[in-house]
Amino acid sequence: QVQLVESGGGLVQPGGSLRLSCAASGIIISIDAMAWYRQAPGQERELVAHIISAASTNYTDSVKGRFTVSRDKWNVYLQMNSLKPEDTGVYYCYADVKIPSLTGPRDFKVWGQGTLVTVSS
Repeated sequence: QVQLVESGGGLVQPGGSLRLSCAASGIIISIDAMAWYRQAPGQERELVAHIISAASTNYTDSVKGRFTVSRDKWNVYLQMNSLKPEDTGVYYCYADVKIPSLTGPRDFKVWGQGTLVTVSS
């Protein structure tokens, strides 16, 4: 069973920083892409940052210049600087992975359970 476990959320004042981490575990052949999504209260879940490699990253406009996504083989990170109250929400890790099956490698999409980020004074 493949799992993603996030950590690093919490309460921070406006202008502060947080670093989120997400660790993948289970029987995984490879991870093709990883991403961070967030869901603010009463809002739909939105993509925050997406990474395939250090040379291939994408960010939603509202976080460009403030957030940085990075990864290694099994983990993804989100460095969040200059946080604003509108960054408040539950942050979810996401991964496109390849897992073994009887018929060969199979694509599998997995979500973490979420970690709460609250930006407030």
